[in-house]
Amino acid sequence: MGFSVPVSAVKDSEVDVLVVGAGPAGLMAAQGLHRAGVKVRVVDKRPQAVKAGHGDGIQPRTVEVLQSYGLGERLLREGVQVHMAAFYNPSAKGVGIERSAKSRDVTAPTARYPFEMTLHQGALEELFTDAMRDMGLAVDRPTLPVAIELSQDEAELKDPQSYPIKVTLQNLDAAEGVSDTEVVRAKYLIGCDGAHSFVRRNFGIEMEGEQTEYVWGVVDIIPDTDFPDIRNRCAIHSHNGSCMNIPREGDVIRLYIQLTDADVRNEVTGRVDMTKCSAEKLIEVAQKSFYPYKIASKGPVEWWTIYIIGQRVAAKYSVHDRVFIAGDACHTHSPKAGQGMNASMNDTHNLLWKMTHVLRGWADPSLLKTYEFERRKYAQDLIDFDKRFASLFSGKPQTEDNEDGVSHEEFLAAWQQFGNFTTGVGVHYAPSAIVNPIHQSLASGLPIGQRLIPQMLVRLADARPYEIQDIAPADSRFKVIIFAGDIQDKAQYNKVHALAETMTQPGSFLRKYTPKGSDYTAVFDVITIAASKKDELDYTDVPELLRPHWSKVYVDDVDFTGKMGGNAYATYGVDRSGVVVVVRPDQYVGMVAPFDKIADIDQYFSTFMSQGF
Repeated sequence: MGFSVPVSAVKDSEVDVLVVGAGPAGLMAAQGLHRAGVKVRVVDKRPQAVKAGHGDGIQPRTVEVLQSYGLGERLLREGVQVHMAAFYNPSAKGVGIERSAKSRDVTAPTARYPFEMTLHQGALEELFTDAMRDMGLAVDRPTLPVAIELSQDEAELKDPQSYPIKVTLQNLDAAEGVSDTEVVRAKYLIGCDGAHSFVRRNFGIEMEGEQTEYVWGVVDIIPDTDFPDIRNRCAIHSHNGSCMNIPREGDVIRLYIQLTDADVRNEVTGRVDMTKCSAEKLIEVAQKSFYPYKIASKGPVEWWTIYIIGQRVAAKYSVHDRVFIAGDACHTHSPKAGQGMNASMNDTHNLLWKMTHVLRGWADPSLLKTYEFERRKYAQDLIDFDKRFASLFSGKPQTEDNEDGVSHEEFLAAWQQFGNFTTGVGVHYAPSAIVNPIHQSLASGLPIGQRLIPQMLVRLADARPYEIQDIAPADSRFKVIIFAGDIQDKAQYNKVHALAETMTQPGSFLRKYTPKGSDYTAVFDVITIAASKKDELDYTDVPELLRPHWSKVYVDDVDFTGKMGGNAYATYGVDRSGVVVVVRPDQYVGMVAPFDKIADIDQYFSTFMSQGF
C-alpha cells in the first residue's frame, strides 16, 4: 500500500455510474451500461478474479439474458448442460439409498434453452471481463470504497446530470510514491459488493429475514465413484442427511452436503466453526449418504466451504434513487436451487436500461423507482420459495419409522411446481408505469409483465429463420412489434396503412419521444410480423414506417425445412386482425394494444418518458 499523501495530491474524477463489486451482478451492470454508451467504472477489492468455486448454476432465463447481450454463444460452448434429474431415497431394504425416479431437470414449457447450465463463477466472470476488455473497459482492482457521501441538496438530487455522490476509493496495491486514494464523483452508484456490502451498511439499510439452523458443506471434486447418476443433477435423501450432486465442467462435480451440529459447531460458542470441518470431512459425510455406492476424490479437492442458510431481503434497494444495491447485497438465500448468480445478474439487467434512459434524458428519473418495485418483490417471492425448498431438502425423509418426514412424492411435486419460477422464465412483474395489462386479452398467450416468450419466425426479405428473442436484443431500445395480420387481404392492408399513418402523426409516441434531430429508431425498434406466406409477400408491401430496414419484416410461416416457425400468432393468442406489442429493453412485455387504440400506447410512454429532449 502506498504511503499517505497531502490532500492536494488526491486524484479527483467524474463518472456517470460507479459500480462497486465485480461479481456477476456488477459485471452485468458494467458491460450493459458501457454498451449503451454510459461512462461507467467498476471497482473490486479482490486482487484477482475468482478462480474456483462460488456460484455455478445458470438458469434458462439467464442464458436468454446473456444471449441478448451477445454472450450466449460462448456460455453454451463452455458450460455444462444439465438435462436430467435423479431422485434417491432410503432403500426399502432399510440400508443405504435407492433411486426413486428420474425426470427432466427443467420443467418450464416455454424455456428457449430447456436445461440448466453449470459453469463456475470465475469462468462466468471471465466471459464478462473478456467482452468488456474488447470494448475498452476493465475492472479496477484491488480497489475499494472507504467513504461514501450523498448530497442532501434536493435540487442536485433531482437533476440526473448532477454528481451528488462522492466516493473515496483506496487502491490496495498503489505503487510506491503514488497516491493510494482517489475521490470519484458519480451521478449514480450501484453496490454489488456482496452479502457484507459496504455500500448497504454505509447507508444503514437493514436486511430483513432470518437465519435457519440448516448447515451445509460444498465441495468440488473429480469423483471416483460407481454412482450411476453422477452426471445428472441428483437430490439424495438418506438416513445420514441430504445431499445434492451437480455435474460440472469436464469430470468435476459439486456436492452439497447436509451437516450436523457435531460436524461443524463449536461446543462453547455454539457458532459454526470452519476449523472443525475440512474437505476430507465433507467427503466422509457424503460417503455415508451415498451408501451403498462409493464416492471419493480423484486427486486434490478443487474447492470447498460451509455455510448456514440465511434468508434475508434488504429493507430497501435504493437511497434517493441515486444509490442502488443489487445481488447478494440485497438478498441472501440457499444456493441449492441455483438462484444466486441468476437473481444477481437479473437485478442489474433490470436496472441498467432504466439508468441508461434517465442518463440520456429519454426518461423521467421516476422510472428508477420501478427497479425496487420489481426486483424486491421478486426477491421476497424467492425467499418464500427458498424456505419451502430448503425445508423439504433439509428435512428427514419419510420412512416407516418416520411417517411425518418428507415423502418422495412431496419433494418431486415441489420440484416440478416451482419449475417456472426457478428457471426464471415465469418471473412476472406487477402492473406499474412500465407494465400495463389493459389489453391483455388481445395477446392471451403473451403475458404482460413476463419476458417475451421464444418463437421462431421467418425473415421475409431472405426467408432466413430467426428466433424472436434474437431480433429483440438488450440494446436499450423499446421494441414495438406490429402483428400486422395477413397484409395480402385488402381490408387488412388498409388497416395496416392506417396504423402507419396514425403512428406518423406528431402526437404519436414515435415522434413525441424521439430526440430532436434523431430518427425514431434511436429509441424505438419497430418490427413487423405478418401472418402471410414467405413466398407470397414482399417486405416492400409493408408501409415504410413499419419497415425501417429490410431486416425488420418477418412472417409467421415455417422455414424451408418445414421444421421451424409458423406458430407465433397461435402461441401468443394474437388475432389476425392485428395488435401492437411493446417490449421493454430487458425483453419483458410492457403493453399490447389494438390498432385503433394506439393512443393507449401514447399514454403508456407518457407516464415515464421525457418529451422534447
